[in-house]
Amino acid sequence: MTAAGPAASDRFHRAAAAPAPDTLTPADRYQELFTAVQSSHVFADSKTFVDCAPRDEPETILAAYRTQSEQPGFDLAAFVDAHFEVLQPGASDYVSVAGQPIAAHIEDLWPVLTRHPQDHPPSSSLLQLPHPYLVPGGRFGELYYWDSYFTMLGLIGEGHRQLMRDMVENFAYLIDTYGHVPNGTRTYYLSRSQPPVFALMVELAQQHGAVHEADFLPQLRQEHAYWMNGSKDLEEGHAAHRVVRMPGGALLNRYWDERDTPREESWIEDVSTVRACRREPAEVYRDIRAACESGWDFSTRWLREPTHAQTGAAGRGRRDRWHQRAATAASLTSICTTDILPVDLNAFLYKLEDKIAKLAAQTHDVEAASHFEALAEARKAALTEFFWEPHQGVFLDRDWRLNQLRSGLTAACVVPLFVGAADEAQAHAVSLAVSKRLLAPGGLSPTEHMSDQQWDQPNGWAGLQWMAIRGLGDYGQHTLSRSLARRWLATVAAVYEREGKLVEKYTLRHVEHEATSGGSGGEYPLQDGFGWTNGVTAALLAEHPQHTAHGSVAHSRVPKHP
Repeated sequence: MTAAGPAASDRFHRAAAAPAPDTLTPADRYQELFTAVQSSHVFADSKTFVDCAPRDEPETILAAYRTQSEQPGFDLAAFVDAHFEVLQPGASDYVSVAGQPIAAHIEDLWPVLTRHPQDHPPSSSLLQLPHPYLVPGGRFGELYYWDSYFTMLGLIGEGHRQLMRDMVENFAYLIDTYGHVPNGTRTYYLSRSQPPVFALMVELAQQHGAVHEADFLPQLRQEHAYWMNGSKDLEEGHAAHRVVRMPGGALLNRYWDERDTPREESWIEDVSTVRACRREPAEVYRDIRAACESGWDFSTRWLREPTHAQTGAAGRGRRDRWHQRAATAASLTSICTTDILPVDLNAFLYKLEDKIAKLAAQTHDVEAASHFEALAEARKAALTEFFWEPHQGVFLDRDWRLNQLRSGLTAACVVPLFVGAADEAQAHAVSLAVSKRLLAPGGLSPTEHMSDQQWDQPNGWAGLQWMAIRGLGDYGQHTLSRSLARRWLATVAAVYEREGKLVEKYTLRHVEHEATSGGSGGEYPLQDGFGWTNGVTAALLAEHPQHTAHGSVAHSRVPKHP
């Protein structure tokens, strides 16, 4: 038995012995009380209430509300204060140490960002986990799916091997318990997942001696089944859940959410969006939720484009006007996420299918190896057939209802390179296009569009930089790969030197001598911490020992509250 074998055995025992998980969301549990709290703006952030811990049994609280709310002078805010404990991000004794290099700062943050299952409050929305885990920081005090892969890049090394193993084991536990990895470990996230990167996690952990990949083959297969649910007997030109059958029979995937109601953690924001448009509310809510499953929440990437944006002079004019409108305010009223086949999602699923095929071969399951190898090859061919635009030399998202490529280039175009699904000519063309259309002095832009949404210009995100750097480098595009690494490290280092912290996202410099800063836009203020920025930065510092970022130090002591 491998070193990871006993841990895998313990995991299966725990899953079998554990009581059925409580999957009720705050909206399910508190019903009209939930609606009253969120619609009355009791808290400035919609996420605050859904993360509260009840001071009594939830049923008792709801019964008390139903009795007391009918009485004259009822004070809702006082009632909530009496019956719920607000679990704000805990203040930490950790401060940025003046003169501390950035790498040492990141190392010191791992214990600050580590959470322990025994500390979970009962009857809250927080899902139980068997092992310690890392959270992003700030308002995000739970485990998040795709964030965690990039965070784990910072755990490479002997000192963090156990925590890396714990992270993988926690995700395996989630798949065993819920049938998939939820967006985050809250009950209100259970109706959706995030980009399927568990295969990348187990591969990373295997490479650094933390686990044995084959121990997680059952969970990898279950994750694939989750994403392909509904594919059996699906007719061409139709969709079911996260699967779309294309003309000709190819199966591709989209983002989805099993619920079509306002997000509980952003309830007032979603209700306001629906009130501002004339679309069917359930359709809008589903598209908003599906965009959250993408991890790109939110971006002009998910908004409706002009019908003829890619054809003729008139179409180009409409497209240009649409881009100009996007530059001022990216309203979510035209969001259409479930109509879009994202190139990165399908590339991640190629990686999953390829990983399953290889592990099945290692375990001598010839039938499964052959089946998943065929699926991976079909997916790889489909990436070229349905997402490759040869005239621009890029991978683009596809509108499956219109059966045409979307017009906007996004940083998702690098993911086929990152997972090894492109050919050499495609990689060279993508490198040229990225250099021309997405490269800024501060790093890689998410899209070509400037908007008030956080996954557009002017922001930059650590995970996108990492996938571009590694994907381009793997295909021999070393000049751009190294340039991106240098630019991103300089961006992160500049903010660290000035403010003594790493943050969730960054405003990229778009002219050479412009000052960089933390990012902006989106539904909530900029968050400190920050898990995936720490992980990617630590990994890039290790790969670029001569970069000037190694000499970056905090110039003042700044209290940290991750």
